[in-house]
Amino acid sequence: MKKALIFWGGWDGHEPDKVAAIFQDILVDAGVEVDITDSQEILNDADQVAMYDLIVPVWTMGTIESEKVQAITSAVENGTGIAGCHGGMCDAFRDSVDWQFMTGGNWVAHPGNDGTNYRVRITDGDHPLVTGITDFDVVSEQYYLHVDPAVTVLATTRFPVASGPHAVNGEVDMPVIWTKMWGKGKVYYNSLGHHADIFDDYEPRELMKRGLLWAIRD
Repeated sequence: MKKALIFWGGWDGHEPDKVAAIFQDILVDAGVEVDITDSQEILNDADQVAMYDLIVPVWTMGTIESEKVQAITSAVENGTGIAGCHGGMCDAFRDSVDWQFMTGGNWVAHPGNDGTNYRVRITDGDHPLVTGITDFDVVSEQYYLHVDPAVTVLATTRFPVASGPHAVNGEVDMPVIWTKMWGKGKVYYNSLGHHADIFDDYEPRELMKRGLLWAIRD
């Protein structure tokens, strides 16, 4: 049986406990054994971290010791997968460039804040992570990210929707969903997930389900 670690915490506004519980349910329903914790303490044991087939961070902002980051990046390099969403993965640990290098991007802004109505556009409909899912609209935060050019983009959103100083630069397509590799490990990110209830909708939940299961160590 595959085994996953979910660790959650950080800023309460992203409802990390609720999001972590949703991801736990998805994985358990798929037959994955899940350890879930609201602490980073387990990351002190690099050998234990390396035994997991999947790591799911749900930890917006906050800080993390470099040794803990090293435990995760080394595990992923050797085949453990990592998957996450929104600020829980790509607005975690803003002071850790090693974390950002592995995950593939970092949040910098959400023009319009929560309640922005925007479209998610599927860019590669033949990819198994998105096949059968068509473009859809959400009302949430629209994430503007600084993104690793090495990622494989599976869905985008178009800026600007909300006005702001960025708008004078014209339209840009910002990645919403991407994958990449980190050594032998698979990395999956989805920028949806400001609040847990977005996963009540079919497309966001199905996309996260596929991403979580895809990232698990082969």
